[in-house]
Amino acid sequence: MSTAVIPRLSIVVPFYDVERYFGPCLDSLARQTFRDFEVVLVDDGSRDGSAAIAREWCERDSRFRLISQENRGMGPARNAGIELARGEYLTFVDSDDLVPRHAYELLVGSLDRTSSSLAGGNARRFNNTSGVRQSYVHRISYGADRPATHVTEWPELAIDRMVWNKVYRRTFWDQFRYEFPAMRYEDWPVALKAHLDAVTVDCVAAPTYYWRERESGESVTQLKFQFGNLEDRVRSAGMILDMVDRRAPELRWKVHRHLTLIDLATVVQAFGSAPEHELEAVLALGRRLTGRLDPEAFVGASAIERLEYHGLQSGDVELLQRIARYRAGGGRPSAAPAERHPVLPWRYRARGLPETPGTPPDVHRLSRGDLELRAAATNLIWDHDALLVSGTAVIDHLPPGADDTLRIALLAGLRETPLTVDRHPVRGSGGEERLIGFTARVPRELLAAMPAKREAVRLIATLRSGSVRRRSLLQMNMQYPVGDRIGDAWFQPVKASDGRLLIRRMRGETELTAAEADGGDLVLTGQLPPGGTATELVLSRAARELRAPLETGPDNLFTVRIPVAEVVDATSPDDPFLGRTNLIPKIGDALILITGLPGAVSVQQGDRLLTVARSPGQYLNLVEMPARVTAARVHVDGWSVTVEGPRWAGVDYERIVWRRFLPNSDDPVDAICRITLDGDRWQAQIGLDDLGPAEDADWTLFAAGDGLPYAIQAETFALTSLPRALDRHRLYARAGTLHLEKN
Repeated sequence: MSTAVIPRLSIVVPFYDVERYFGPCLDSLARQTFRDFEVVLVDDGSRDGSAAIAREWCERDSRFRLISQENRGMGPARNAGIELARGEYLTFVDSDDLVPRHAYELLVGSLDRTSSSLAGGNARRFNNTSGVRQSYVHRISYGADRPATHVTEWPELAIDRMVWNKVYRRTFWDQFRYEFPAMRYEDWPVALKAHLDAVTVDCVAAPTYYWRERESGESVTQLKFQFGNLEDRVRSAGMILDMVDRRAPELRWKVHRHLTLIDLATVVQAFGSAPEHELEAVLALGRRLTGRLDPEAFVGASAIERLEYHGLQSGDVELLQRIARYRAGGGRPSAAPAERHPVLPWRYRARGLPETPGTPPDVHRLSRGDLELRAAATNLIWDHDALLVSGTAVIDHLPPGADDTLRIALLAGLRETPLTVDRHPVRGSGGEERLIGFTARVPRELLAAMPAKREAVRLIATLRSGSVRRRSLLQMNMQYPVGDRIGDAWFQPVKASDGRLLIRRMRGETELTAAEADGGDLVLTGQLPPGGTATELVLSRAARELRAPLETGPDNLFTVRIPVAEVVDATSPDDPFLGRTNLIPKIGDALILITGLPGAVSVQQGDRLLTVARSPGQYLNLVEMPARVTAARVHVDGWSVTVEGPRWAGVDYERIVWRRFLPNSDDPVDAICRITLDGDRWQAQIGLDDLGPAEDADWTLFAAGDGLPYAIQAETFALTSLPRALDRHRLYARAGTLHLEKN
């Protein structure tokens, strides 16, 4: 009789030719705070060094086991791993992804508390050029903790297409005999059936999975336009539609609408790259999908979605190719003034998509909803007497005209106060100038006079173009806007949860006014609110807390010393890709508003840093991270961009480049910066002409010295002026990394 200890959790990891990414994936599993697991590695006929990496891990850690089979695909490989899995719980990991260290502690712990059939967690997407960001398909379904719910109670779970962000109870899995089909997009049919079969499901808002997006574009989801990939996608969609019709008609609209927005659009985009001999086959796939979609899914759809549907149904390949090129170009080409009609309906020839003979007029007609005002703030500057808000305003599908009128007002409740607005042209990608830019002045005295009960205001734009008049709250395109003091209140622009610009009035906050490095300590100085009685700062990290006493003085001033050696923890960062942990200090129960610190302050401890950072709302964060090249300032001067930052011991600053990746490749092209090292600072300069003629290139700032290359993270204080429009380029930040692209 076997006396082997049965692990609580089995982690099934199929792999095939992932030598480049496999080691970090397995390392992220070994670092889990939940220790009672086994890893079943399934070699699906790899031809590279992946199997050698797997064998090395099995020799190093007895929890890792390896089996091999001929190449049969992800689904059969997972099934083979399940047969050997022994755990009470079951989960899956794709071999190029990463798992945060607390993931299984959170998911298994949730199942232990609720006895649900399965638990799922939030997910992040990541790669070197784009950093770490929220996964689109998980942002709503796992936006909040929801223990013991169900897909019929929370329909957003119906479009939760993956199995790797979940832990399943093994008895539940075996009861319903789940098996992955031998195809791509094999996840969704299993994931949805499990949601429907489950008694209850736990949703965990914390990120429990990091989903890699390869620079080479060679993952299954990134090869989505290849015919075989499309074929499996449509087959998977058919299985989902059958399941919903049979078992959950109440989810019909949610699923059909999702397929319209994602899968149908993907099929149409394939017409932009499909070779001539595949066009008819791609058309047949598209018609097969549209034939299954409920017309109700197109109620309220945009005109471009209606046009896609008609193109597939009617077999108009030329139209579908035009739409694919249109979507690939960003989706909103401007129209020439001569193509504008004086009255509704506006036609698709104003978008570069001419009407096709025999196409019903309603397909081309733009509804009022298609003529949407897009007004956004792209820069905010505090002047001596006003907040200057600059941005762009344009009505979709209408070319801007010299006679257009723009009105921007401060909105407090229902009261609108008009602002002074100056308009200016903005240069487009083709070098043309369009009168869509504006700068609005929000007087400080107007903000100070906000009604006592009103704690926040918005800006609302009204644009009249010909006979069309549209209104919209101003969007916010800056991530880290700067606040300022007016009288006894702090006014902080923020990007609200709905994406709109919100100006908050803040009083009685605990404030940080200074920070400095003092040996191995980070020293914070600030002011408590009137009547504040807190005696310590609390800094939470995982399951432990660091408490540091406050030294208080007259006028509620405080000083606190944080011993950096007690905070640094290189072995278990929350972010498995960047190796960072974001810590949020509190005094009492209060966050700490940064009101007197212009830039980051860091303390080095060995090969790690503890750095003062700011949140988008200008609250204090501390980031514990590797000592790497970091950007602290960005300068734009004519036709050059200069980035600079602090130097840390043991870090290579000799080769800093702007990097882009060749299409469908992990091979980079580098534009080498001119490096200046001056004492404790580094500086890297590039002329925009040095980036070459690649029109659609997106360049990312990289440290590419002797070690492993990495995208340079920018300190949050350095991002307050971004995005920046240069002459024919745009400088912006994405997930903390700096990017340059042609407008």
